[in-house]
Amino acid sequence: MTDDTKTHGDDAPPSTWKHGDPLAASDIPEREGDSIVGRAVTINRPLAEVFSYFRDFTNLPTFMENVVRIDVIDATRSHWVVSAPAGKTVEWDAVITDEEADRVIAWRSEPGADVVNSGRVEFRDAGARGTVVTATIAYDPPAGMVGKLIAKMFQREPAIQARRDLRRFKQLMETGEIATAAMNRKQREEEMA
Repeated sequence: MTDDTKTHGDDAPPSTWKHGDPLAASDIPEREGDSIVGRAVTINRPLAEVFSYFRDFTNLPTFMENVVRIDVIDATRSHWVVSAPAGKTVEWDAVITDEEADRVIAWRSEPGADVVNSGRVEFRDAGARGTVVTATIAYDPPAGMVGKLIAKMFQREPAIQARRDLRRFKQLMETGEIATAAMNRKQREEEMA
């Protein structure tokens, strides 16, 4: 049990704490950004399988709704293109700052990012329940608090997206697909006939 766990009584992401400094306790090396988001999900799949799928960054757009694409530059660097409100996109290069196989991946955006950000995704074996995935992200919204409010209105705010993306990741890993309320092409054609 860490000192933080003793102080707060659980192992919830620091962003959910009511007391203390969640940014300071986030364990994000070289933290970039003054807003923090933390979410966790338990996925009923083996730890190594969950980590391996997540670590291949080209897989992330399959469950991250706003990620248009990720171009892998080398073993530690990648270029991200992400949808933003009003039909715009934002881009940045990210560099991995900490990685332990089957345990953690941490990153930070490189200088010149449209959205300054950093984060840490931790993977923990949950025994028969599978794997607990905890994502903690620090970021500076473009246009400050006004930009954060606009992003929230368009459902593109990182706190909203992190929850949705982890839920889709869980569905994809457990069932091989992501459930959606939208009609697929075949359903639409049948309805039109």
